[in-house]
Amino acid sequence: MLTLPELDARLRTFLVENYQQRAHSETGVPPQARWEVGGFLPRLPESLEELDLLLLTVAKPRRVHPDGIHFQGYRYLDLTLAAYVGEDVVVRYDPRDMAELRVYFGDAFLCRAINPELAGETVALKDIIRARNQRRRELRTTLTERAATVEALLQLRRGSPPDPEQLPLVPPLEPAANFAAPARPRLKRYYNE
Repeated sequence: MLTLPELDARLRTFLVENYQQRAHSETGVPPQARWEVGGFLPRLPESLEELDLLLLTVAKPRRVHPDGIHFQGYRYLDLTLAAYVGEDVVVRYDPRDMAELRVYFGDAFLCRAINPELAGETVALKDIIRARNQRRRELRTTLTERAATVEALLQLRRGSPPDPEQLPLVPPLEPAANFAAPARPRLKRYYNE
């Protein structure tokens, strides 16, 4: 099984060293030679920001808040954003690196907003999503266990024995020597709650 960087390296090697140098079946000329003979030069963007605009295709609209841009649960900051609080902007990002967003106002490049928590690291969007899903599963399990505990305690309070299947796996408490009846709750509870 190949990793993504290994696949990128092999694909690049195939395209640059093999495919582009081999004679094409239709034209009889290697694609690289045909490209160079034609004399065609593509129109290049005027700046790196315009190149990013073309290459970073993942674009999302966002609003600038006083504390920066909120995106994927993170906060992105840049001093330039202070003048655009309340404005709608478009953020473009590389899904393989969530440490930086490129911010565009209209069609013009505005700034690069950095997340201080991720600065200096490369964190992929899929890693963020995976971590969030794992945390959701953990929270869902915790909530299910706590709901079972509350239901068992309510059944005990009502005087009926709890269903053994619904009881959480908690060690039993030692009986107290001076066991008194529980105090009545101060908040009135209704049957349908």
